[in-house]
Amino acid sequence: QVQLEESGGGLVQVGGSLTLNCAVSRSASSGNRMGWYRQTLGNPRELVATVTSGGLTNYAEFAEGRFTISRHNAKNTVTLQMNSLKPEDTGVYYCNVRRLVTPTYNYWGQGTLVTVSS
Repeated sequence: QVQLEESGGGLVQVGGSLTLNCAVSRSASSGNRMGWYRQTLGNPRELVATVTSGGLTNYAEFAEGRFTISRHNAKNTVTLQMNSLKPEDTGVYYCNVRRLVTPTYNYWGQGTLVTVSS
């Protein structure tokens, strides 16, 4: 079983920055996509950003220009740098790793709380 451990959440003021890190417990096969999702109050979980093992990134519109996702394949980690944070960014952020071709898998972390105070 692959486990994902997130860290880096916390309380930050409007306009501040936070860096979220996610460590995968063991190497999943290559060809996967790692990413961050979030769930804000009263809303379903939504995509924040993803990055493929080849480095291709995809961002939600709200994350474009403010958030940066990166991964370190050898260390099995993915990082989300968040800048210019807004109160509406408050929520639980989840790390995810998935592979859509055989062998398929889809793993989630427990989530880390990000609170942006105004």
